[in-house]
Amino acid sequence: MEQLVVVMAALPLLSAMLIQLLSARLGRQAARLSVTVMGITFALAAVILFSAVMHGASGQVALAGSWGIFLFDPLSSLMAVVISGISLIVHIYSVRYMAEEPGYARFFVLLDIMTATLLAMVAAGDLITLLIAWHLIGVLLYFLLGQDTRSHSAHRYAFWTLITYRFGDLPLVLAAGFLYHAYGTWSLPEIFSHIAEGPAIHSILGLPLTGLVAALVAVAAFARSAQFLLHTWLPYTMGGPTPVSALMHAGIVNAGGFLINRFAPVFAHTDGVLHWVFIVGLVTALIGSVLMLTQNDIKKSLGYSTMGQMGFMIMECGVGAFSLAIFHLISHGLFKGTLFLGAGGVINEARKDDGVPKDELYTFMVEKRPASVRRPWVLMAAITLAVPVSILVIAHLLIGKNNFQEQGAIVLLFFGWVTGAQLIFATYRMRTQNVWRLVTLSIFSFTVVVLGYTLISHAFELFLYPDEVFRHQIYAAADINVLRFDMLVVLITALVVAGWVLTYYSEYNGNRRGGNPGRLWLTFYALISREFYLPDLFSRFARALLATATRLNVWMRWV
Repeated sequence: MEQLVVVMAALPLLSAMLIQLLSARLGRQAARLSVTVMGITFALAAVILFSAVMHGASGQVALAGSWGIFLFDPLSSLMAVVISGISLIVHIYSVRYMAEEPGYARFFVLLDIMTATLLAMVAAGDLITLLIAWHLIGVLLYFLLGQDTRSHSAHRYAFWTLITYRFGDLPLVLAAGFLYHAYGTWSLPEIFSHIAEGPAIHSILGLPLTGLVAALVAVAAFARSAQFLLHTWLPYTMGGPTPVSALMHAGIVNAGGFLINRFAPVFAHTDGVLHWVFIVGLVTALIGSVLMLTQNDIKKSLGYSTMGQMGFMIMECGVGAFSLAIFHLISHGLFKGTLFLGAGGVINEARKDDGVPKDELYTFMVEKRPASVRRPWVLMAAITLAVPVSILVIAHLLIGKNNFQEQGAIVLLFFGWVTGAQLIFATYRMRTQNVWRLVTLSIFSFTVVVLGYTLISHAFELFLYPDEVFRHQIYAAADINVLRFDMLVVLITALVVAGWVLTYYSEYNGNRRGGNPGRLWLTFYALISREFYLPDLFSRFARALLATATRLNVWMRWV
């Protein structure tokens, strides 16, 4: 089975070579060859995952002694199915979507090499293979985003992405260097074994090695997964082809969650690193979600939606729910991939006909039929607060009584409660004639989602981390001070409830219907619609940097 992992990663590479060599003879048939090979790759990945689930996954194969190691473990087998599955969908979609674009064969060559590189990354069992694959993904993404060689903006933002990725690669290179210096091997299983035997033996400049390496890995994950202040490349890469956007948002940007999971044995022996991982994820989730609401470009709005979801994924890692982050990235990848492909179809249709289809959803969401009688607000507020927490508690009691002993579970329960409460509250605010039917449907949907999410994520945890002691080590590393934890929960709860009460009185007094928005509200809207002015700030910084470099060249007489 270990050799099958290597074959699976090599197949897309073989397809790329054949297309490159035979493109003149194959013509448009090159796409069919690529899709066929990708179908075989997906079938192999499914066989490997089935074997891992039925018989347990463990093993490795080395191609070149101390490096070129491929792992056969639960994480690699699961991620291989995700990558090959999403790539297969993108390949099939691209056959017709890219038919009129120049560089048709080149596009499929790059797509195949990207798939092979992603598969090599998730199966990498040594630091050199991991670094090569990690670096190559950024380079290949640059060429894929700049597929349209006539588009100046596409090339500009592809280069921006490449630069951000290069900055993000440096911490990972440093972490690899520190680990090799300490343990004298590139092999990840050997390094993790040494760390488990003595996590506090090595230090760098007085800092514990595990904490320093974990921090560097986390920064690399932040850059790859578009966390706040390193996110500006993501919403501006929409000049690339829609299939590339789908692959990027469904598979590539999720790599941060994979990287943290790959280095889970390092994070399990740290103190405090996961706390700021949680904070960065939380801030990114909030800012990405807010910025998404003010975009008037469908693909840019989806880009900020991805940023928010990546924040949730990193936040889950920060509370110790590593396996939940993997489940999150898989579900988000499938969801966002199909959403981007659908967005491409919608944009093409809109270019032909800009009429908005007035179906039932349009009638409900846009026309907003007024309700004949509003229901008691206090009763709806009680339902809004009580129902989500009841569903969440029941769902978590189904998977184990000890689940609430971990703060991570409490944090996720809290966010689940906020989401569910907001869903029911928003349903109540919709002006419909039958609010009870809507509330019942929303509660039913929420129950199905929560039960499915909880049970499936628990199954992921048992599959990816079957060692109970190790699971407790990760949760222990994510524990925070009880007093600060309680204060944070109370503060956020008070803010949420205050927002609801403010909205209620605003509606009660009729301000939302006839009043003009205040200056404070307009200022806030301008702030988020201009994306906190961060792109302007980065543009000024880039211009200043170029001007400084020009002056330096003149002073040194290099030009």
